[in-house]
Amino acid sequence: MFDHQKYIQFRPVALKDRAWPNRLITKAPYWCSVDLRDGNQALVNPMDVDQKTKMFELLVKLGFKEIEIGFPSASKPDFDFTRKLIDERLIPDDVTVQVLTQARKDLIDRTYDSLKGVKRAIVHLYNSTSVVQREQVFRISEDGILNIATTGAKWVREASMKFPHTEWMFQYSPESFTGTDLDHAVAVCESVVREWEPETGRKVIINLPATVEMSTPNVFADQVEYFCRHLEQREKLTISLHTHNDRGCAVAAAELGILAGADRIEGTLLGNGERTGNMDIVTMAMNLYSQGIDPCLDLSDIVKIIEVTEDCTGIKIAPRHPWAGELVYTAFSGSHQDAIRKSMQYHKENNQKIWNVAYLPIDPRDINRRYEAVVRINSQSGKGGVALVLERDFGIELPKWMHARLAEIIQKAVEETGQEISSSSIYMLFEKHFIRVDEEWRLTDYNLKHSDKQVEAEFVINGIAMKCCGAGPLEALIEGLNKFFGYHTEITQFDQHAISSGSDAKAQACMELAVNGQLHCAVAIADDTLVAAIQSILTAFSRSSPIKHRGAA
Repeated sequence: MFDHQKYIQFRPVALKDRAWPNRLITKAPYWCSVDLRDGNQALVNPMDVDQKTKMFELLVKLGFKEIEIGFPSASKPDFDFTRKLIDERLIPDDVTVQVLTQARKDLIDRTYDSLKGVKRAIVHLYNSTSVVQREQVFRISEDGILNIATTGAKWVREASMKFPHTEWMFQYSPESFTGTDLDHAVAVCESVVREWEPETGRKVIINLPATVEMSTPNVFADQVEYFCRHLEQREKLTISLHTHNDRGCAVAAAELGILAGADRIEGTLLGNGERTGNMDIVTMAMNLYSQGIDPCLDLSDIVKIIEVTEDCTGIKIAPRHPWAGELVYTAFSGSHQDAIRKSMQYHKENNQKIWNVAYLPIDPRDINRRYEAVVRINSQSGKGGVALVLERDFGIELPKWMHARLAEIIQKAVEETGQEISSSSIYMLFEKHFIRVDEEWRLTDYNLKHSDKQVEAEFVINGIAMKCCGAGPLEALIEGLNKFFGYHTEITQFDQHAISSGSDAKAQACMELAVNGQLHCAVAIADDTLVAAIQSILTAFSRSSPIKHRGAA
């Protein structure tokens, strides 16, 4: 039964003078990828050695300096993978590997066995400190929880002394920190810290996990700030955060946690992890990037990142995934499409150095997305978007008065199918309705003779000559068509411009004719501006009637 009364609201933190709301993130945190541990353990089919190696290589390439590679004391595949990285010298000198262990001596000893010969490593110790785990699972006192952590920390330190040639760093996680009484969390962590003696110069990390996301991000930030304020030797420690996405707010919680005093963030590429996933490092890093902050990770090829992640995890990335998804840089709404087109044109015309484009928070090219994915056309699209597709993909720039005429044709096509239409199909419809012309209406040749305010013209159309006269060549052609067919035709809109430069330059002419009161549009492209204009008239006129021209005056 759907009954909200079974649940209670999370209790806020008594922190009336909180400082984090007035702070700004000005630099990237230290990053630690947990893809190969936390991410891997959440997979239906865990990664094999080849997949783990491929993922590790990607993480190194992206710029991660700390990578949690597994839980070697609990998993033989993790143990073997750890040994592979060390024995085959696959760990770069500037990368520190991290491994997880429970607070049990046998597991701690096996953890160190897996790390023999490593240059530098973080041993990550954890035990659960939450109220619900303590009371319902372990059924021990707060002192009992503290003793587990402290004893585990002692074993970690003592075991490290057997391997003096390795630079050891220690990390402790009070698992389910978000469900732990804050003063108890502080007491447990202080006991661990005293055992590890960071004052000697050893790097000690205290990692605060939202193992289960239990509250709004602002409450988590209060927890972090309270913890940092009350922890002894805070200045000698690195405070790390490990958030999960149960409430859909893992990234927000991590960001606010940084404002609250944390230094380091654990997460996974694209958010893979237990239940709803770990904190998405790509999203948080790109959030920083979009604010002009160097994320200290190279995310310039998001397509490759997705490819490797999908291959290694077997999980497809959602098309609306923040920053990375296939549809992120698309716009189906006509008004959005028009705004994008105008905004990008403004940037080009004004040589804008700072990116500030409507509906596009970043330049898609920065992460290897391509502009043909920016605007796509379906039944919800407007005239501006259709015109932009032609301009973007085919170099065809249409005058404003043609946008609606073209959009009407495309709209009808997509409404018939109910599906998105490709740019190639848009061009095919444009060519069919505006450029294509029967051979009997194709200009073969023309001759002009200028006299007093008059042009005597001969137009050869598919080998048949039509003689006429007018104030100019186009006027002469209109008069000739009217005379020959008995129609009333006039030019209502006309646009002409070059579409290339140099010796192979082309001219494009866009024409709208009113033929017996009915409007008809056409486009012609030719080597010569006048030829393009003449052909556009003939093409537009040919749309007015099934009558075929059979001779000339």
